[in-house]
Amino acid sequence: MINRPDTKSQRVKRHKRVRGKVSGTPERPRLNVFRSEKHIYAQIIDDVAGKTMVSASSVEKDFEGLGSNKEAARKVGKTVAERAVKAGIEQVVFDRGGYIYHGRVQELAEGAREGGLKF
Repeated sequence: MINRPDTKSQRVKRHKRVRGKVSGTPERPRLNVFRSEKHIYAQIIDDVAGKTMVSASSVEKDFEGLGSNKEAARKVGKTVAERAVKAGIEQVVFDRGGYIYHGRVQELAEGAREGGLKF
């Protein structure tokens, strides 16, 4: 029998460890990333109030192209940054969600920086 590691539970464990140290405030909310096989999602969250202030994803109706590549991740990053700047948010804390800062997660972060967010 092949014994494969449960990668989702490992990621959740890493995410909980990071969340113990990183939290969003009204002045500097948390930019959270979730990456699935087909899509990528980003939210800006105020943890004090427990509310999502801004969100963007590759599932939205006006999104064009595949949601599972680096190009899409950069578009989602730019979109969430533009919406955040409209809402008056300029600085955020980046929460990579237990994922490695590489590939689509890195592209989303760079797209958010291009859109005007500072972290």
